Amino acid sequence: MSEHKLSTPIQAHGEEVASITLRRPTVAECRAIKTLPYAIGKDEEVSLNLDVAAKYIAVCGAIPAPSVNQLDLADLNNLAWAVAGFFLTPASAPPAETAPS
Repeated sequence: MSEHKLSTPIQAHGEEVASITLRRPTVAECRAIKTLPYAIGKDEEVSLNLDVAAKYIAVCGAIPAPSVNQLDLADLNNLAWAVAGFFLTPASAPPAETAPS
């Protein structure tokens, strides 16, 4: 999970929200959304798909989809890259191997 302080508060669930805590999406949520929040080009450049990232922000940030539209552009960018980061790094490091004694 990662907490993101918003540069400009938004309204969500009838309340002012000044920060959004994103959690990793589940496999079931990814399958329901049916695509990743980024694409990798021929030159291996990563680019965001903002429409898809917005869906993940709503789901993983526990805010209504219309609230995503209230985000400041800088906040949208930061949250979208944070969501993409969940897919680009493992949830946890593999256990370290211990040498035999």
